[in-house]
Amino acid sequence: MADSRGPLKPSTPPRVALFVTCLADAIRPSVGFATLKLLQDAGCQVEVPAQQTCCGQPAFNSGDTRDAAKLARRFIEIFEPYDYVVAPSGSCVGMTRAHYPEALADDAAWAERARRLGERTFELMSFLADVMHFKPSGVTLATTATYHDSCSGLRELGVYEQPRALLGNVGGLEMKPLEGNDVCCGFGGTFCVKYPAISNAVVSEKAAAIERSGARLLLGGDLGCLVNMAGKLQRNGSPVRVYHAAEVLAGMADAPAIGEKE
Repeated sequence: MADSRGPLKPSTPPRVALFVTCLADAIRPSVGFATLKLLQDAGCQVEVPAQQTCCGQPAFNSGDTRDAAKLARRFIEIFEPYDYVVAPSGSCVGMTRAHYPEALADDAAWAERARRLGERTFELMSFLADVMHFKPSGVTLATTATYHDSCSGLRELGVYEQPRALLGNVGGLEMKPLEGNDVCCGFGGTFCVKYPAISNAVVSEKAAAIERSGARLLLGGDLGCLVNMAGKLQRNGSPVRVYHAAEVLAGMADAPAIGEKE
């Protein structure tokens, strides 16, 4: 049934659907568990719809708008009943907010449903800081870290200050600036498959900048980018360890870093 709600009047506590994302499910489930913990700590009633699948971003980015539209309709039907939809990924949320209306442009009713749902769909760091006004407490991590701003989260969603504000509440954590923090890491989803040589050149520059920062940890909010940079750092023999920011904020940075063996 179409979402005919007017202005959002969320329940108390807000009923939040966690969109886990394909990469978290397949490669780094701890990011999903960290996201769940943070949302619950922020006072949300969290549900993880079992029917969820890919948001359609790889298809859309490859020019397969028809299949992307099918996945968009499925996503909308599954997540419409909730007050909010939250994902630990700027690129997936960017797809739902910025590109679903484009993928569904030939159907005004579905495009409007996409727009309405997009207004209630948030990247994790933005949701915690901007909607829930959450500040983590009791989390300590005595080390240095630097932060990479992924393209979709930064440019499509305006996520920049939020993760830094949240990480500022982690006791003992010293943040170091990253040269070119807002420059692409070379992942780009299907870009790294289509243009591997260019992708490798870009991530090589990014890895060198991370090393120059002097930080012991690399943090970020998009798992695809983090996996890409972690792989390059490890191939270079770098001691820098890589985590999703949610894992640090949830007090789960004692687990093996991305790319390390369990």
